Amino acid sequence: MPWLEVSKMQMREEFVGLAVQEGQNLRQLCRRFEISPTTGYLWLKRHLEQSGLADRSHRPISSPGRSAATVEAQVVALRQAHPAWGARKLKHRLQAQGHAMPAVSTVHAILVRNRCIEPGAGTGQAPWQRFEHAAPNDLWQMDFKGHVGMYRGRCHPLTILDDHSRYALCLSACGDQRQETVQDRLVATFRRYGLPRRMTMDNGSPWGDSQAHYTAMDVWLMKQGIRVSHSRPYHPQTQGKDERFHRSLKAEVLQGPPFGGLEQAQSAFDHWRQIYNQQRPHEALAMQVPQQRYRTSSAEYLAQPPPPEYSHQDGVRKVQANGEISWQNRPYMVGKAFIGERIAVRQTLEPGHYDVFWRVQRIARINAINHSVISGKRLP
Repeated sequence: MPWLEVSKMQMREEFVGLAVQEGQNLRQLCRRFEISPTTGYLWLKRHLEQSGLADRSHRPISSPGRSAATVEAQVVALRQAHPAWGARKLKHRLQAQGHAMPAVSTVHAILVRNRCIEPGAGTGQAPWQRFEHAAPNDLWQMDFKGHVGMYRGRCHPLTILDDHSRYALCLSACGDQRQETVQDRLVATFRRYGLPRRMTMDNGSPWGDSQAHYTAMDVWLMKQGIRVSHSRPYHPQTQGKDERFHRSLKAEVLQGPPFGGLEQAQSAFDHWRQIYNQQRPHEALAMQVPQQRYRTSSAEYLAQPPPPEYSHQDGVRKVQANGEISWQNRPYMVGKAFIGERIAVRQTLEPGHYDVFWRVQRIARINAINHSVISGKRLP
């Protein structure tokens, strides 16, 4: 799991970064990080006092009259540490570290003068703002970043991103794309950060189906009360934030020499995830870092979710071995992923039409007039 390989200091820095967010339940966070409340409050106290855990100082570390050469050296050094960062990111990161910085255009000129970028490159103007969900954990986006060649085998980077804050919840070096592998990483992520209200994935394996059928992964997620959705085929922009995260991952981590194996890949991923979440300013967040916008979910992962509960007005049916239910003496296919599950049939406002629910999610609509059924994935 991503956080099992990180250093103790990285874990502490992530803990206090989340602990200071407004509305955070500190005792719940301590349980998820597997530390005592006493230790958690101690780390938070030391962080607030800037006596050991703070990764930046909020006061200038040098005099306002220092030479322009010092500023230039700071810009060039940070650019060398992060070659994919432009003038805006460099300026805001150095300011966050306590340095008084010139305008973005001046930082850009420093980069050009030191041959860090080409003279015709952009000056880091604020980009177009895309839609985002209103609160953390409203929606998580999940995907694999293809595969990455290594000296020993292949690495399949699994990424999970919070839509509102762009917080990277999981960046895991997986050896395959099997359902069991994904569920293993998801359980660890849920136990650390809680549950999202909804998750969206593409239509590829192991979570998608090009025929719009529900999969075992869908059902496993819905058992936790998570609503699932899938991007439209051939429309990767549906998961635009995760796609953008993949481009940053490629530019800042995957462009170097091949990893020796999964352990080395995971070490590099852990290091960069900390930088991405806690240090790297994000233009779409008004140059905040994702950790400033994220807080953990209060919803807990349940290893054994309780059975679904339905209203006495619902028509409750059990899905048979062929994936069908019987309604008004006719069979209707709701999907083999639900075999053995109890579902609820509810009358809609349109006569002769019924919605089929499993737990909180609508999974089908029955048309009893022409005896057809539409998968919930195809419904608006």
